[in-house]
Amino acid sequence: MPPEAGAAVRAPFGERLAAARTARGSLCVGIDPHPGLLAAWGLEDSPSGLERFSLTVLDAVGPVAAALKPQVALYERHGARGLAVLETLLARAADAGVLTIADAKRGDIGSTMQAYADAWLGEGRPLAADAVTLNPYLGFESLRPALDLAAATGRGVFVLALTSNPEGRSVQHVGGDASVARSIAHAAAAENAGPGPGYVGLVVGATVGSAARDLGLDLAGLNGPILAPGVGAQGAGPHELREAFGDALPFVLPTSSRAILAAGPGAAGLREAAEHTRDELA
Repeated sequence: MPPEAGAAVRAPFGERLAAARTARGSLCVGIDPHPGLLAAWGLEDSPSGLERFSLTVLDAVGPVAAALKPQVALYERHGARGLAVLETLLARAADAGVLTIADAKRGDIGSTMQAYADAWLGEGRPLAADAVTLNPYLGFESLRPALDLAAATGRGVFVLALTSNPEGRSVQHVGGDASVARSIAHAAAAENAGPGPGYVGLVVGATVGSAARDLGLDLAGLNGPILAPGVGAQGAGPHELREAFGDALPFVLPTSSRAILAAGPGAAGLREAAEHTRDELA
């Protein structure tokens, strides 16, 4: 597919992520400025506190993480000024060569999905990240505008497939051997067909246990990255990752947020916590 008008020339997301993992390890650190964490850091629950929190995490942890994953909802709750902080974070990360995954979980149909794609993946857009999380439960093909735009701009997407919240089973596990989760994984793998690491990743919780295996998901055949939230405060460690991903473990981006962020506000403590988590999971 030819790049969109005005698109910058950049390596495909899969290649850039692989390079980051080689240089910095596989850990993805979530930037989740919950009100309680802001208070623990001695910061106001305000756009100014949000900015100080976000940029401190970027400066401290960016050099030792494969990617950073800001939780979009925690910026949206501050309105336009909160989104302006997110814009600043994404721009600073890009300048520093740190990959970002906007955890927005967007999903819709038609022109609305196109607008979401433009917002999070479009060239020159204030909120454009290196990748964005997507919700496929209006049908995988409803994500087509984002899939195509990500391919055109060298960005990536992570599609929800098998989440660890108990409610997820009522949708994702339906169908047994022909489960919804398996169909999503199959569709994502089809997008990644071809040489080189693919740009369509999956979100699979680090605490799902044997669910991926039980449902017949071929995660090792995805040819793309797997974002695995749940490391640290939610209870997942090396054993849980091995159980959940098996042969697909080399493609996994283990994601930790609260366990690392609790080590702030000092930069040294944050970096030490990130390095310890990264090395423990290696």
